[in-house]
Amino acid sequence: MIRFVLRLLLGGLFVAAGALKALDPAAFANDVARYGLLPDALVNIVALALPWIELVAGGLLVMDVWRRESAAVIAALNAVFLVAVSVALARGLEVCGCFGASVARKASGWTLVEDVVFLVSAIWLWRQR
Repeated sequence: MIRFVLRLLLGGLFVAAGALKALDPAAFANDVARYGLLPDALVNIVALALPWIELVAGGLLVMDVWRRESAAVIAALNAVFLVAVSVALARGLEVCGCFGASVARKASGWTLVEDVVFLVSAIWLWRQR
């Protein structure tokens, strides 16, 4: 039962986040650039690809198709998000982009807590046989 609920919640969250970012890739590219972690040449590529990776991984997790693989992708994404948000907070940047431009949100300590919870959930789902 826990696995079912976690799959739906985590997968649904990533479907929603990916869809919101995919709706406005230019705004999401602006968020990606504001982190200052990527060379300019990669910003648009990441802004175009990341939402679809989130959508596919989240959708597969919800449907329980390639659960371990999709959970691994989501865990890897959350590890990257943890690093990016940590760097942004350390630099005093007011950026998030977690759910695209349609959700006005700034990175905070709470964002880190959420990412840790999502990471642990994804790892738990990955480890389930």
